[in-house]
Amino acid sequence: MSVEQYRPSEDVKIKQSTTLETPVKVLTSQQDMNTQQGAKIGFVSLGCPKNLVDSERILTQLRTEGYDVVPTYHDAELVIVNTCGFIDSAVQESLDTIGEALAENGKVIVTGCLGVKEDEIREVHPNVLSITGPHAYESVVAQVHEHLPKPKHNPFLHLVPDHGIKLTPKHFAYLKISEGCNHRCTFCIIPSMRGDLVSRPIGEVLSEAKRLKAAGVNELLVISQDTSAYGVDVKYKTGFWDGMPVKTHMQQLCEQLGNMDMWVRLHYVYPYPHVDDLIPLMAEGKILPYLDIPFQHANKRILRLMKRPGSAERTVERIQKWRETCPDLVIRSTFIVGFPGETEEEFEELLTFLKEAQLDRVGCFKYSPVEGARANDLPDPVSEEVKEQRLKRFMQVQSEISYQRLQAKIGNEYNVIVDSVDSEGAIARSFGEAPEIDGVIHINDVHDLSVGQRLWVEIIHTGEHDMWAVPSADQD
Repeated sequence: MSVEQYRPSEDVKIKQSTTLETPVKVLTSQQDMNTQQGAKIGFVSLGCPKNLVDSERILTQLRTEGYDVVPTYHDAELVIVNTCGFIDSAVQESLDTIGEALAENGKVIVTGCLGVKEDEIREVHPNVLSITGPHAYESVVAQVHEHLPKPKHNPFLHLVPDHGIKLTPKHFAYLKISEGCNHRCTFCIIPSMRGDLVSRPIGEVLSEAKRLKAAGVNELLVISQDTSAYGVDVKYKTGFWDGMPVKTHMQQLCEQLGNMDMWVRLHYVYPYPHVDDLIPLMAEGKILPYLDIPFQHANKRILRLMKRPGSAERTVERIQKWRETCPDLVIRSTFIVGFPGETEEEFEELLTFLKEAQLDRVGCFKYSPVEGARANDLPDPVSEEVKEQRLKRFMQVQSEISYQRLQAKIGNEYNVIVDSVDSEGAIARSFGEAPEIDGVIHINDVHDLSVGQRLWVEIIHTGEHDMWAVPSADQD
């Protein structure tokens, strides 16, 4: 059970949000990390890509010190559970997983977002060895030292690659550029778990990207709690990389990443004014023409209650301008229906916005109270029955939009990257599909492809979320 990562099943994927992640359990064995020579660690990673990066950092340090990561509870001498604690279902999943690890192994260290609620964890599982909060790398490693002393480490036998331990396939990787968030959205408790925004030095980020490129990664997924805010906390100070000055700013970061000959995909982008300056980079092919922007709603009053920026009219106008500059632009977003006080008229305004904005990829959640969120105290809660009805109506409208937008791609050719190959053929993605959260492109009955390979394909059929394609005759 070396690394257990939660991913959405097919029926959940439609509702998957990039800001309200609901983990679903899938066991992923990392046999290549198991050398069977050092003290043996089991590792379970839950939640969002930001958490996954935290897991990678912890595992990299442990492997550097000679610990082995093993694929089963019974082979492990100690188990680390990196928890998610954003929404109620994630909290329950984390508590259940801690209980499973205790039952199967008995020695468990807990870290991650739920770790900020130590009393809640210990009330259910008093026998865990230790509990720490998110991105507490040094504390986790110190707890491992206390309960499972460092093995005798021979650096020539226990080599760790320059890019560290990765929990994603070799051909793509998450690049986390900051921790925390300065927003105080009323439905969210992330700042209370991860703190305010702290941007990584730009030289450090670009050096990590360069190491990943050298390791064979050809798609970078740039992530943080608020990617657009990168550098705000340090007043966009000038750093240095490869001997040249570079500002700690999203645009300059993207410009430098765009020179590395990799796909660069932006996630969790708040629609600040300077996002407009990224669209020309997409039109020029520097970064992928893909924006993941969690709009959350369209009605001005509901957005104010959420403590979110924007309004439907301005957002539609900006989207139109972006598409004028970059016609290929794909926009993914997430929304919440049934927020406290949402009226039928305000929900209808959201549906109208969907029809006008014509977003490519959309996820939706019913509002769910999260312990500690200020939205819980708002008046006029929406009933579960009405929430469910609105969710179905929302997804029906968006499914029709998605189907029509995908239909328009039939006959077009796209450069794709292969994610997997099996007996039925290959599964791939173009610039318009992010891994795990968007649809895929099926290339059936083609078996001479390899994971990570790029090729040109022609779209021949589409559904509401996925597409089907054949290799193009001219691969040049």
